[in-house]
Amino acid sequence: MNKKLSALTLVTASALALGACSSGTASSPSAAVSAGPQNITLWLAGGDTPDALRDYLKTTYQAKNGGTLTIEEQAWPDLVTKLTTALPDENNTPDVVEIGNTQSPTFTNVGAFSDISDMYPELGGDKLLQSFVEVGKVDGKNYTLPYYFGSRYMFYRKDIYSAAGVSVPKTLDEFNATVKTITSKNPKNIKDFSGFFIGGQDWRNGISWVFANGGELAKNEGGQWTSTLSDPNTIKGLTQLQGIFADASKAPKTAKDQSPWLYINDSDVIKDDADNPKKVTGKTSLAAATIMAPGWAHWSIGDLKNDKRVWNDDKFGVFVLPGNDGKPAPVFAGGSNIGISAKSKNQAGSRDLMKIIFSPEYQQMLGKNGLGPANSDYVSSLGTDQFAKALIESASNSKLTPAAPGWATVETSGKLEELFAKIAEGGDVTALAKEYDALLTPMLNGK
Repeated sequence: MNKKLSALTLVTASALALGACSSGTASSPSAAVSAGPQNITLWLAGGDTPDALRDYLKTTYQAKNGGTLTIEEQAWPDLVTKLTTALPDENNTPDVVEIGNTQSPTFTNVGAFSDISDMYPELGGDKLLQSFVEVGKVDGKNYTLPYYFGSRYMFYRKDIYSAAGVSVPKTLDEFNATVKTITSKNPKNIKDFSGFFIGGQDWRNGISWVFANGGELAKNEGGQWTSTLSDPNTIKGLTQLQGIFADASKAPKTAKDQSPWLYINDSDVIKDDADNPKKVTGKTSLAAATIMAPGWAHWSIGDLKNDKRVWNDDKFGVFVLPGNDGKPAPVFAGGSNIGISAKSKNQAGSRDLMKIIFSPEYQQMLGKNGLGPANSDYVSSLGTDQFAKALIESASNSKLTPAAPGWATVETSGKLEELFAKIAEGGDVTALAKEYDALLTPMLNGK
């Protein structure tokens, strides 16, 4: 990928200037030959990878390569900015990087990662989650590969559904009607009660209605990306979502997709940290019959016992958002990709780590810890409980955001949050779609 990396893509408020480097030398097989052990650094995003898995990577890497693996955790909100600064600096770049699947196209398109196409078959090949593989590709070559997936599904209150006289919906139209019915009946007479709690700026969950109606956020024609919010199918999905904002959700118009589980639990004191259950980050009481969240949210849902949430099957349940045809709706797939920095001086050691990450042992460790493994051969490691079944089912038809070079720009701009908030406030969907198509199309193309 002989692409110049200067000012090709906007990432935050300024241009992403990764320098005029190509991935040629760093990514060629000959460059991966090591003269001995290599000490490398892995950047992990957020706390989703448990300590036990981190320890496994460190000890296994030392046994395989002889060098030391240092793992540094980066906060999700700061990741793009830090990568923009670190990746072009060969003296300070991390060697291997976890990156959000929606962020991957921006960095792969400007040559930030090494070409690992020759490793693709060995790391899992076509058994890897292909939607994630595609966002890590440029010109048919592989630069990042899927690390884990975490698709979204519904958590609901069985007791409230029963009291409202409704059952789990089987189609999207039924879901839309059901959550409106629950809201209007409000069987427990709770102030600001939502049949379905979805924040006004929560586009990551909201785009499921776009996808379920055959809409798209953007399309690529002849190498140019165009925002497609004005597409009739997209308009239909956004209009349905506006109806939910109006009649089923009392969530703040400024709320995003953060911590919806705060509103489905009982109790005045909410522990919003599965790894540190004594950390109190919010106070609320039951305010929603249904929420939509990634599968790992179940650790934060349940009855409060000894400062921990304990799932109660009599009170809580899960189901996959149904599509118009009754099959799983194409929800937005959460998760990450992983790749080797093109500027890393330790290409051989980095490749050794990639082999460990994509090994059967580590893939199954991901599954056993509730993270969807990249390789479909090991999905069974997720288990057979209701959470594993819902995760696998929801992921079966999941979708990603457009693999446009400027998608990270779109995300960091806040324009999608702005658009969805205006829709939630009752704005003219068709007019707003046209307005934001004009704003987003240049961003998608890195302008």
